[in-house]
Amino acid sequence: MLVLLGYLVVLGAVFGGYALMGGHFGVLFQPIEVLMICGSALGAFIAGNNGKTIKATARELPRLLRSSKHNRQLYMDLLALLYELLAKARKEGMMKLESDVEDPKGSEIFGRYPNILSNAELMEFICDYLRLAISGNTDPFEIEALMDHEIETIRHEAEVPSHSLSRVGDALPALGIVAAVLGVVHALASADLPPAEMGALIAHAMVGTFLGVLLAYGFVTPLATLIDQQVEENMKTYQCAKVTLLASMHGYTPQLAVEFGRKVLFSTERPSFTELDSHVRDVKTR
Repeated sequence: MLVLLGYLVVLGAVFGGYALMGGHFGVLFQPIEVLMICGSALGAFIAGNNGKTIKATARELPRLLRSSKHNRQLYMDLLALLYELLAKARKEGMMKLESDVEDPKGSEIFGRYPNILSNAELMEFICDYLRLAISGNTDPFEIEALMDHEIETIRHEAEVPSHSLSRVGDALPALGIVAAVLGVVHALASADLPPAEMGALIAHAMVGTFLGVLLAYGFVTPLATLIDQQVEENMKTYQCAKVTLLASMHGYTPQLAVEFGRKVLFSTERPSFTELDSHVRDVKTR
């Protein structure tokens, strides 16, 4: 909802200031200019991206209107889940995790954390590396390199919508100039009109430049920035899981392993040592 609030602030500041200086809103109502700018931007977006990018961007836009799910409770659940899995492996042996990993939806441990279970990509990441650990003969340093490559691939794929929107935002001011130039051409082609009418045509043409810049920096580019921020938040779940699993592979106890994972979280979502320790103790007593 902050996106809509931000848009209202942008519109209020721009058009409110215009009204205070005594501007006439009728001049700004240029639907043909909007059609040229937005239509050409959409066409450039379609021409410059493949089907996967277009679909990924279309899927991402509705999510921007929802609040982020990457809060402290999510990370607490993630660390508690990893603790339970690692504690079971340490107590009963890695082979005992095979049934949990192969059928997470039927697992009692995973079932206690529906927020994590509903994230298919994160679940696949965790289960894949637990499978490697169960298979044995795995070098933690090689696993770490593999994790880094996979996280980088996930990041690159998740950033595709923001990059595509950013390029559209960069193009919008130029497309606004295109619309303005066409308006000026139309005005100059009507040079026999009275000065007042000629001035109105020139004013209408200049609206194209205004709209292109406003749409770019007031609407489209902020969306690309927001997607980048959400990508960074999402990557923290993978980094947290990575560091925790690697700590366990290096021989640290489950309680210390989840402490490693806690340290990579952003300070705004990172639980304190006491909070995590209390949460882990609650897990132990279940």
